[in-house]
Amino acid sequence: MNRFAFIVPVYRHGATLDKVVSSLVKFNCPVIVVDDGNAEEDKAFIRHAAEKYSCVVPVWRDKNGGKGKAVNDGVRKAHELGVTHVLQIDSDGQHDISRVGHFLELSEKNPRALICSYPEYDESAPAARLKARKVANTWLNIVTLSNEIKDCMIGFRVYPLEPYWKLLKSHAILDSHMGFDIDILVHFIWKGIPVVQSPVKISYPKDGVSNFRVVRDNVHISLAYTRLCIGMMFRSPVLIFRAIKRGLRKNVKAVVQ
Repeated sequence: MNRFAFIVPVYRHGATLDKVVSSLVKFNCPVIVVDDGNAEEDKAFIRHAAEKYSCVVPVWRDKNGGKGKAVNDGVRKAHELGVTHVLQIDSDGQHDISRVGHFLELSEKNPRALICSYPEYDESAPAARLKARKVANTWLNIVTLSNEIKDCMIGFRVYPLEPYWKLLKSHAILDSHMGFDIDILVHFIWKGIPVVQSPVKISYPKDGVSNFRVVRDNVHISLAYTRLCIGMMFRSPVLIFRAIKRGLRKNVKAVVQ
């Protein structure tokens, strides 16, 4: 049976943290809230959540290092707590939290799998973000030699802890900022971890605080894909073999139907 924890990285989103945590406490799982080097105002929101909810486990980082480093520190704490799976959810309130229960159920049914969401956007989604996502997903298809993954950038996922922990122990290079969600997903796919996908609604509040920095984060994403392209070259025989197997399965299924 899976033992779950939640990981909620926080940077400049302290004001929306309580709403997120209050929706998670009913699952009776540890809620690992990672302070990614916030200013005092946001630290206060985290301390308040830890005092208000007994399930909150705060992790304090001395300085801001980006989402990737924050989630990795959350995974280290989850490993200390002895859990088997972690659901990572952002603290900005953009993800549809009502889907949490469904994702935990999917993980129970598929304990070896990465449960990966793909976004269902409303009219608040910025057009530039949608275009950038299409580009990122195209490169995902290239570095995995597969077009089966619907989205590579949304962070609402359930990770089986064992393969994640092995990646950290192997000192795998994972992007620290906006390339992180892409990086970790590709490494899981390369390792042959099954991926189960399900939709999650995404909204962008008008008064929401965005941590996206156009130059910095596009550089991070570009560098991440550069490294992944190099890594793909070394793994290409295995990836090509898997692609052939997928094609054969599809052909057999089409014939049977």
